[in-house]
Amino acid sequence: MGKEDLIRIAHEVINRECEAIDSLAGKIGDSFVQAVEVILKCEGRVIVTGMGKSGLIGKKIAATFNSTGTPSFFLHPAEGLHGDIGLVISDDVVLALSKSGDTEEVAALLTIFERLGVPIISITGNPTSPLADKSDVVLDVSVQAEAGPSNLIPTSSSTAAMVMGHALAIALLEMRNFSEEDFALLHPGGDIGRRLLKVKELMHTGADIPVVGINTNLSEAIIEMTSKRLGFTAVADDDGRLAGVYTDGDLRRTIENNIDVGKTVINEVMTRNPKTIDGEAIAEKAVHIMESYNITSLMIIDKAGKIEGVIHLHDLLKAKIV
Repeated sequence: MGKEDLIRIAHEVINRECEAIDSLAGKIGDSFVQAVEVILKCEGRVIVTGMGKSGLIGKKIAATFNSTGTPSFFLHPAEGLHGDIGLVISDDVVLALSKSGDTEEVAALLTIFERLGVPIISITGNPTSPLADKSDVVLDVSVQAEAGPSNLIPTSSSTAAMVMGHALAIALLEMRNFSEEDFALLHPGGDIGRRLLKVKELMHTGADIPVVGINTNLSEAIIEMTSKRLGFTAVADDDGRLAGVYTDGDLRRTIENNIDVGKTVINEVMTRNPKTIDGEAIAEKAVHIMESYNITSLMIIDKAGKIEGVIHLHDLLKAKIV
């Protein structure tokens, strides 16, 4: 088998699985809406279960639910039959996955779920199966054919089940108005956690903020700017509100224009209306503003315009936001 044959096989698999997803879109309707409503009303957790490949897909769906604000855990059917069913309470909802809808271990669990009065949502490739018959809501993920020889290997069907789970998770996320801030709370580590850090978690505060009064002599303002080593100083009015900033660039222009730093007040040479950012904003937004306006620092102010902090490009670099 040569290179062209391998590429052809890969294309065939991808095309077959794309067809499965395309056909899935036409099956989204009242049953999907009902499934979302059942989960939204759930006061417990979504118990995801399935055997074999369906179980592996179920674990991924449970993980996606958890990371997007829908409490969930995966219950292995065999372990459930040997004691773990005790984790399930009447306030939960079951999401059962099975391509055939006739998996022996899953079927055995259904009787117990019915006894507990737990609503059952099924994701199955056979909407007339025993699993479908015992389900309160049936999500049809049947596919015309699997990708691969002999139509035996769960490929397209697994992809369809996964996509249906993702569709549920995102629909639930939208219905709950799950925000970036909510997402950040659930993803404190790794690249996602860094990307969702808030400005207030990285900003300089208190004595670390370079700031002078609006009537400060320019020479004193330059000392404040250089001592705090952020390349600028903020300028505050008598009520502590941000009036402007004086930057390294402003200092160069001061020198170029032969301005006497000993006889000039900062108010006369500062940059007014500087760019600011809310402390609750995501740190990536600070990066975007800095890049858009070619600046290296942003002031953080409260609703009254009073200075709360400052964030520098170096802070974002250290946090690996950039």
